[in-house]
Amino acid sequence: MRCDDGLVTGERASIDSRGSSPAAASPSATPPAGPGGSPTAPLRIHAERAARTLAIDWADGHATLYDFTALRWLCPCAYCRGEAGLPGWLDSAPTLTDEQTRMSDIHLVGNYAVSPHWGDGHSTGFYTYNLLRDRCSCPECTARRGSSGQHHEDGHGARPEPVHAHD
Repeated sequence: MRCDDGLVTGERASIDSRGSSPAAASPSATPPAGPGGSPTAPLRIHAERAARTLAIDWADGHATLYDFTALRWLCPCAYCRGEAGLPGWLDSAPTLTDEQTRMSDIHLVGNYAVSPHWGDGHSTGFYTYNLLRDRCSCPECTARRGSSGQHHEDGHGARPEPVHAHD
């Protein structure tokens, strides 16, 4: 995992989906990108602070690009999403500040998630690879979700959609 001004996990080399650096992994150890790869296994994760984006290249050849604001709205932590039947902070549809959408760091969480750290100090959301792939906003994934009536696998939503009244 890399950030535009250096690795965001502490090492100074790219991290592949198994958490090892390329120097330690042989070229044949990296799973090939393409139709046979897992749709929820990232091959490359790159946070670019200047562009305020997080790019993920998946093992099946797909690529996802999140802007930091959309990513913050997606935060799955109990504070943001709620727990025990109570609404979370994001359910109140707050206006996010620049600090709340400025990624200061990001860490791998095992082999299943990333944990962004935000400029306001918030860092408790573990964004699973399943969640990140499920919420990919590219036209292909958006159309697939719309045509299949698919619900998000974990119940977490992004910013609430405005409700429109129809006559």
